[in-house]
Amino acid sequence: MDIALTTDAARHPAVFAAAFNSGDPGSLDRVYEDSAILVAKPGEPLTGAGRHAANSALQRLGHPIDVRPRHVYVAGDLALLIVDWRIGTDVHGTATDVARRGSDGKWRYAIDNPFGVAP
Repeated sequence: MDIALTTDAARHPAVFAAAFNSGDPGSLDRVYEDSAILVAKPGEPLTGAGRHAANSALQRLGHPIDVRPRHVYVAGDLALLIVDWRIGTDVHGTATDVARRGSDGKWRYAIDNPFGVAP
């Protein structure tokens, strides 16, 4: 499935949700920079295949993700996104994410920290 990336940082969480909800791990991986990290557990950043596997495991829960951006701060080609999210009834958090605008003008996650400042 081809999920269109956005040129609006505030829309990037919705693009992530569409990719997640598509059930296609490849579509989800495209919302990240190649070297992006996912902090699936506090203190344990994942890149590449590890990031892909962690996201795929969440997709296999079989529930859609709902995202609600709380704050979006853009400085040049960087954006800080604070996003409340929920998968089903038991998995939820407030993400503290960093996205970067690529040379194509599209936003992608550089850092996806879904549990924000959780201990």
